[in-house]
Amino acid sequence: MRNSDPDAALYWLARMLEAGEDPLYIARRVVRMAVEDIGLAEPNALALCMAARDAVDFIGMPEGNLALAQAIVYLSVAPKSNALYTAYGAVQQDVEQTAAEPVPLHLRNAPTSLMKGLGYGKDYQYAHDTENKVADMQCLPDSLRDRVYYRPTNEGVEKRIRERLEEIKRLRQPVSNRSSGPAKSRTKRESET
Repeated sequence: MRNSDPDAALYWLARMLEAGEDPLYIARRVVRMAVEDIGLAEPNALALCMAARDAVDFIGMPEGNLALAQAIVYLSVAPKSNALYTAYGAVQQDVEQTAAEPVPLHLRNAPTSLMKGLGYGKDYQYAHDTENKVADMQCLPDSLRDRVYYRPTNEGVEKRIRERLEEIKRLRQPVSNRSSGPAKSRTKRESET
C-alpha cells in the first residue's frame, strides 16, 4: 500500500487472510496506515478504513474480506503524506522539553477579578472579530515562538492545506508588510490610454 501497488496489496491481504490472520488485526493495521502514511493528503481514507473495520466486525468473514480489500486498494492509490505523523513526533519531543512552560497570559481564561487583575486574557484577540477570521496572536509558549511542526506536502488535499497555511501566514502579517498581491497586467488597450 505504501508503495502505491494495489495488486501487491491485494495479494498480501489474501495471503494473510488465507493463512488465518485475525481480520480485525489487519483492519487495525489498515486504519493505522490511513493516519500514518496517507494522513491529510486524503482525509477520507480514515473514514473508509474505519467503515471497513466496522464491516469486518459486523458481517464477519468471508464477506468482510471485500471490505478490507476495498480499504487497501483505496490506500494504495491514495496520495501519500506522513507530514502529520512527523509533525506529531516533533511536538511530542518539544512537549517533553517544555512541559513546565506557562500558558501565555493572553490565552488564559479570566473568570475571576483576581485573574483579570493578573493579566489573564489581556490582549486576547477573538479571531471571529477580525475581518479575515485570523488573529495576529502568538499561541505557543515564548520558547517555541514561530515553531512550525506541520509542513503539508503537495500531495492531494495537503496541497490545499499548504496554500491555506500560506494565506494565514500572510494574513497575520501587519498590513504595512503585506504585499498587495500580484500586479494586474494591463491590456494593450489600457496601456495605450
